[in-house]
Amino acid sequence: MKTMIGVMGSVSGFDDAASTATYALGRAIAQANCVTVTGACPGLPYDAIRGAKDAGGLTVGVSPGHNFAEHTVKYASPSEGFDVIIYTGSGLMGREITGVRSCDIVIVAGGRSGTLGEFAIAYDEGKLIGVLMGTGGLSEHIQTLVTVINKETGSQVVYDADPDRLITTLLELQCARRTAPVTPHAPGAAVLCALDDIDHAIAQMEHEQTLIAANIAELRQRQEAYQDVALMGAGEATG
Repeated sequence: MKTMIGVMGSVSGFDDAASTATYALGRAIAQANCVTVTGACPGLPYDAIRGAKDAGGLTVGVSPGHNFAEHTVKYASPSEGFDVIIYTGSGLMGREITGVRSCDIVIVAGGRSGTLGEFAIAYDEGKLIGVLMGTGGLSEHIQTLVTVINKETGSQVVYDADPDRLITTLLELQCARRTAPVTPHAPGAAVLCALDDIDHAIAQMEHEQTLIAANIAELRQRQEAYQDVALMGAGEATG
C-alpha cells in the first residue's frame, strides 16, 4: 500500500519561491512512489499536485463540496491534475478532518488559519508532520506553536527547506514508527488507554455531527431561497 502524504498550505498570499518549493515537494512525493493528498484547493497545495503529476505520481483531492459543480463553482477549486476527488460535502473546515485522517504524513507549506486547523488536527492525533521551511506563513511559526502547546500526543515534527531531504527523512521516520516495538503497560493501563481512545472517538464524532447539522441547516436555507425565487418567478408569470 502506498504512503499517503498530505500537503496543507496557503491558497493565496505566498511568493514565487514558496510556489517553486512546493512544486518540488510534489515531485519528491511522486518520485518516492507516494500519493499526494490535498484539500483539492488552489494555491500551494495545487503547486504540489502539479509537481506530483509532472513526475507521474498519483494525486487525491479532498473537496469541501458535495459534487463537481460545488467544487468548481462555489469553492472555485481546480479539478485538473487530480486522479481522484473525494466530495465530502463538509465545507472548508469540515473536510479538514477527512483530509488529515486520510494521510499517513502531513506536510505544512506556508499556511494561514485553515492550515492552522489542519496542523492542529494532525498534531493532536499524533501524526508524523513535515514543515517545508522557507515557504512563509504558518510554516515559520510551527516550532513556536509546538512549544506553546506543550502536549505529548505522539506526533513528530520535522523541519527542512529541502523538499527531497524532507520527504526522505519523513519516510525513514514513518518506517521506524511502523516497526517500533510495543511498550508493555502496567496492569490496567491498557484499559485506561482504551477508555481514552473511546472518549476521543466520541468527541470527534460529536464534532462531526455538529458540522453535519450545520451543513444541513445551510442547505435548508438555500432550498428555501430557491423556493422563494421560484414562487416569485411564478407570480410574475401569472400576474
